Amino acid sequence: MENSKEPAIDIKSLSRKTLSKQVIDEMIELLMSGQLKPGDRIPSELELMEICKVSRPVIREALTSLEVLGIVNRKTRNGTFFSDKIGSKPFSMMLALSVGDIPSIIETRVALELGLVTLAAEKITDEDLEKLKETIEVMKNLPTEDSSEIDKEFHKIIALSAKNPLFEGIIEPLQNLHQKVLEQIPLEDRDLENTLNYHIDIYNALEKRDPIESYITMYRHLDFVRKKAMKSLEVN
Repeated sequence: MENSKEPAIDIKSLSRKTLSKQVIDEMIELLMSGQLKPGDRIPSELELMEICKVSRPVIREALTSLEVLGIVNRKTRNGTFFSDKIGSKPFSMMLALSVGDIPSIIETRVALELGLVTLAAEKITDEDLEKLKETIEVMKNLPTEDSSEIDKEFHKIIALSAKNPLFEGIIEPLQNLHQKVLEQIPLEDRDLENTLNYHIDIYNALEKRDPIESYITMYRHLDFVRKKAMKSLEVN
């Protein structure tokens, strides 16, 4: 690496407490502050040791954690680089740590999907709408009250229709979150007829490309699911 071509790196000196975590925080700050950008090569282990005033094991522990989170990619010969696109792992881990807090998970899903559906209303294509329509037709003909798989597909299509690369990284964990919420509702309480009607209302709003109506119809649907899930939790 030619030092003359590299930007000056400004990382605060670290205390001896939780050194690895502090290195991780400072590495993320390099991105947040704009000193380095996604895809940029980060300083070598030796350079980071000098900058942070910590040992090589501390640096390696921090880099390993960042790699597990998908924030950096290590390339044996070329060095370590910030990922071009941060995936869903940080979000997935956050959800995993909150696995027992179903009310918070439900609220997180509501907040995310309300944002996604308003964006989708502005960007959705005729092809996306046709896919949504197909999921509704499948739901109409289900031989059971369990619509969880086709329901997940319906919401995934909407999420992808938002066409936002930052949101795309959290679609998979959002789907897992969706499944966790549905699991709280006994099959006999799923109320497929109402679920179907909510989906039709959401589809109609999206077809009109109306963000406000899309928001309202999605909220009604998610609030219906939330109340079902919370009632089940109270019973258990």
